[in-house]
Amino acid sequence: MTLQINDVAPDFEAETTEGKIRFHDWIGDKWALLFSHPKDFTPVCTTELGALARLKPEFDRRNVKLIGLSVDPVTNHSKWAEDIRETQGHAPNYPLVGDPELKVAKLYNMLPAAASGDASKRTAADNQTVRTVFVIGPDKKIKLMLIYPMTTGRNFGEILRVIDSIQLTAKHRVATPADWLQGGDVIIAGSVTDDEAKTLYPKGWKAPKPYLRIVPQPK
Repeated sequence: MTLQINDVAPDFEAETTEGKIRFHDWIGDKWALLFSHPKDFTPVCTTELGALARLKPEFDRRNVKLIGLSVDPVTNHSKWAEDIRETQGHAPNYPLVGDPELKVAKLYNMLPAAASGDASKRTAADNQTVRTVFVIGPDKKIKLMLIYPMTTGRNFGEILRVIDSIQLTAKHRVATPADWLQGGDVIIAGSVTDDEAKTLYPKGWKAPKPYLRIVPQPK
């Protein structure tokens, strides 16, 4: 079945560059960012892994654990890390899952079940759909899915922005408007009645339309 937002993220056991893990246990009570790559030693992914390593403190601050996946063995990941450090200035400082039998890629619907299980005989183009980002909450449910083409590097600043929104709206009964940034005005959720909103926001709100109720970001 195709995965959807609010589905429980499939659990799995796998070897990583930091040892064997069971995914749900590894997440624990934190958030997780699982991001996948079609092949080791590929150019765009090399820049992405370095960028994410540089930004790791920002994810740590948001209580988000990072984990990568590439359709190659862990031994290849370790060799690739040296190239990433040399060319990007930062080597991966988070685990990378080895998925040479494509088990996790198939489990997360990134490849069809009929895909060949021998990663060494597959090219990056064969695995081009393995370019996905999943944000997973402490409840182990999928909060975000983004799928990228091979030739477009991921914008991790945007992913941080979305995480800020998801975490804010999980805590408060609000939604964030287009292009929202941390500290900007937000929208009272449609599930909140006006009577409830008067209690939540005694100073009132701006309402250019009855269904568009704007308030400062809750603390």
